[in-house]
Amino acid sequence: MAELIRMPKMSDTMTEGVIAEWHKKVGDKVKSGDVLAEVETDKATMDLEAYEEGTLLYIGVEKGASVPVDGVLAVIGADGEDYKALLNGSSGGSQEAAAPAPSANGAVPAPSGTTKTDEVATNLPDKEAISAAPAENVNASVIRMPKMSDTMTEGTIVAWHKKEGDTVKSGDILAEVETDKATMDLEAYEEGTLLYVGVKEGSSVAVDDIIAVVGEKGANFKVLLDGGGSAGAPAAQPAATGEGGSATAQQNPQANLPANADTDLSYGGSAGDVTETNGRVKASPLAKRIAEEKGISLAQVKGSGPEGRIVKSDVESFVPQPKPATAQPASASAGQPAPAAPQPEPVAQSTSVGGEYEDVPVSQMRKTIARRLSESLFTAPHFYLTMEINMDKAMELRGTVNGVSSVKISFNDFVIKAAAVALKQHPNVNSSWLGDKIRKYKYVNIGVAVAVDEGLLVPVVRNADQKTLSTIAGEVKEMAGKAKDKKLQPKDWEGSTFSISNLGMFGIDEFTAIINPPDACILAVGAIKQTVKFEGEVAKPTNVMKVTLSCDHRVVDGATGAAFLQTFKQLLEDPMRMLV
Repeated sequence: MAELIRMPKMSDTMTEGVIAEWHKKVGDKVKSGDVLAEVETDKATMDLEAYEEGTLLYIGVEKGASVPVDGVLAVIGADGEDYKALLNGSSGGSQEAAAPAPSANGAVPAPSGTTKTDEVATNLPDKEAISAAPAENVNASVIRMPKMSDTMTEGTIVAWHKKEGDTVKSGDILAEVETDKATMDLEAYEEGTLLYVGVKEGSSVAVDDIIAVVGEKGANFKVLLDGGGSAGAPAAQPAATGEGGSATAQQNPQANLPANADTDLSYGGSAGDVTETNGRVKASPLAKRIAEEKGISLAQVKGSGPEGRIVKSDVESFVPQPKPATAQPASASAGQPAPAAPQPEPVAQSTSVGGEYEDVPVSQMRKTIARRLSESLFTAPHFYLTMEINMDKAMELRGTVNGVSSVKISFNDFVIKAAAVALKQHPNVNSSWLGDKIRKYKYVNIGVAVAVDEGLLVPVVRNADQKTLSTIAGEVKEMAGKAKDKKLQPKDWEGSTFSISNLGMFGIDEFTAIINPPDACILAVGAIKQTVKFEGEVAKPTNVMKVTLSCDHRVVDGATGAAFLQTFKQLLEDPMRMLV
């Protein structure tokens, strides 16, 4: 089934984005995680990743055009699938207007007029819902989970700052969202009343899924949830509820129906169950694929998404329940009681062959680290170059510099400065692989790996080659503090051209690091160790540091990486060269 691709909210202040480049064209096959386009936001140029699989059927925005947040960018679906009705639901126009002829570069001009969030319906609701309150007449807008970083696929609602019935103004903080890299504020960009909260605190939500509705008090927002659910989600058609009541109420306490639900038009009838009236289970495409791979029946999974929709995290955390005991056959005589089932032997509560253990839920950050590094290691052909560097002069200079610097300068700051200066001389190392081209950067932004409780963050020192050691030291300390407090913003970690990981302070002599995409290289730095060198027959103590450069062989060849390391070594062994 065809799915709409919308402009995500890539930063907390973003209201629109500009398509800087399309990386796919109409007719191309698309996999989840593929980069569809580069989007210029108010803070950075970021990759727009696909979260649906299929064929790119339609591009509605040309390169260089701006699109408001949640505006329709493209359509992904099956080969030959008719997506025109989907665009009609989005734009409200005719089929001819919704699907103009593509231009020479494969892009199709966007439909005229402004696309309204509350007019979009990935599946058309039933005729009764439309006749009761057409979507275009509902004075309300859905709030979706924004894409707050270039690697984010889902977010967790840490806390709601508004509750249903509260008045909301543009710029108000609706909620705190935990992404894969930081906990960030979700700002409102619509004004009105918070009519609906569809996700409870602590629940994970896929990017672009509906999390709330803001609009005019008393508006029939139920129509939006039925017909304009999250992109790619089947329409949430009402289903008869059994004795258990509303499935949504059971799985999402914040979405419980109020006392006036029978008379309030905004609720439009009984709450939907996880299963639609046609027998289909409401689940995101990614959740369905994971369930199929794991052999899990979605009928047994409770959904935490809007209207009880099953999302990725529900499937990943699902634990199959043991099958109930088989019912005893009926006795020959109606008055004769069935024989009692044999009682199982009691099992000790703490029995485990391997002893006690604890299962720790995987955080959003750790999930993304696992996905990104797996993609890097198994996609980019890594090779490694190791070199020893004499640090005697660097140690002497550090003592001198710290005597006059207002900020304490570490050996890691020397490494960052030396790497930045060397990269200016070796632009092939300061590059990225973009599939059909290699991008060589004319600026040097060094990503510095910082360990935090839940994983690893890589804040960026921008234009490091142009900064003094004291400036670099101050920025690194400030960003390390922000990282540990989860206060980093996208602008702090985006745009690195080269990365450095230093485990020397932990006593690690040498190691290899996995490349941080889209960088072509990462430098692993070990500890400074005292050893012995010989000058003739005389043994003298010396201080040596080992570094290992991990290279993406698609971009950097062995000789190129070796030449960079030689320059890097010369700068650290004679550090005054990088200060003049």
